[in-house]
Amino acid sequence: MELEARLKALMLRGLDGDAAAYRELLSQLSRMLRGYFARRLHVEAEVEDLVQDCLLAVHTRRATYDRAQPFTAWAHAVARYKLIDHYRRQRVRVHVPVEEAAELLFADPRDATAAPDLARMLDVLPERQRRLVMDVKIEGLSLAEAGARGGLSPGAAKVSLHRAMKLLTARARDLED
Repeated sequence: MELEARLKALMLRGLDGDAAAYRELLSQLSRMLRGYFARRLHVEAEVEDLVQDCLLAVHTRRATYDRAQPFTAWAHAVARYKLIDHYRRQRVRVHVPVEEAAELLFADPRDATAAPDLARMLDVLPERQRRLVMDVKIEGLSLAEAGARGGLSPGAAKVSLHRAMKLLTARARDLED
């Protein structure tokens, strides 16, 4: 929620003509997008191309942003459509199982009605794992960045994140039953 408020404030200030706020928004957004695309693609050049395409789309379509709506939901939709366009150009078909919690965790915070559900899901995790999931899956930090933030090596962060995602997946299955 803190991230949403910060990004939305930057976007609104940018729409009102504050160039410094707009540059800061694009900088923070590029980091998040890089994480989002890197989790879905494994070719660094494609990730960078999509980040740039998405930033350009955000810039050219910024007038369509509804100030009453969450910014991150709008930005996530732009990123998602850019990724779908990329898959279509590459003729890639991606099948994502419903029970995969990682995808849901990235999208849910953009929906204000889902915030309580996300909080309940994350409550099963110890604080360090919860922070790691938030940093990597929601804020878009790399494992190295998130690990450093939490005092973990990249390897330990990877193991911890994997264990957290297993717990969340099990929790999601339990809630479905």
